Amino acid sequence: MSLSGQAAALPPLLGLVAHTLRWRLLSELARSDLRVRELVALVGQPQNLVSYHLRLLRSGGLVTARRSSFDGRDSYYHLDLERLRHGLAAAGAALHPALASPPAPPVTTTDTVPTVLFTCTGNSARSPIAESLLRHHTGGRVAVTSAGSHPRPRLHPGAVAVLRERYGIDIADRRPRHLDTLTGRRFDYVISLCDKVREVCPDFGDHSRKVHWSLPDPAAAEGADPEVFARTAAEIDLRVRHLLPQLTLPA
Repeated sequence: MSLSGQAAALPPLLGLVAHTLRWRLLSELARSDLRVRELVALVGQPQNLVSYHLRLLRSGGLVTARRSSFDGRDSYYHLDLERLRHGLAAAGAALHPALASPPAPPVTTTDTVPTVLFTCTGNSARSPIAESLLRHHTGGRVAVTSAGSHPRPRLHPGAVAVLRERYGIDIADRRPRHLDTLTGRRFDYVISLCDKVREVCPDFGDHSRKVHWSLPDPAAAEGADPEVFARTAAEIDLRVRHLLPQLTLPA
């Protein structure tokens, strides 16, 4: 019996993640958004079992699904790292205040400058937003660029406006570039933000860590509503900040 005379209740989150297969699924989704068939191949379990545990993770609010813009019959699963972080921190703090998780450390200066490539189809909204936000958060300590498989003639005004108005970043003079212009370059991370470009992105070598962020194109929304760009930029900003600690990990 505890000093209070009552047994502490197990936090629901711990019961959800404390399962070998669910933890494995979370581990894979922590690296990249993935489809069911990719998760099946990675964890080596039957699709019906993987789908069952994905449903549990979705019911618990840790995982979401978004229809692929490449093939609408398919879906990409995404781990809400922020919700998981807060849940694990709360569970630790419930046991002892000293176990509350500290915020993730910023990127530190190392001898090797990490290189990151962001890709989307038009290189006019999602990937330049990601490029700009990563450069902004790291103060130039990461070599980052972006490109598209079918670049637009110019950046979308909504992307330019949201970066200027909400993050104080001016990219008005930047022009979209084609992926072909980066042939032969080496990147530590190649991050696709578009389901379509993921299918056609050239191979930058086995040394590159390939990551997918399944994000709808804000420019595809009718009327290009500024709030759509604001929500897209906020999601990209959150994912970029989650990427920062990984940029200092050894390859």
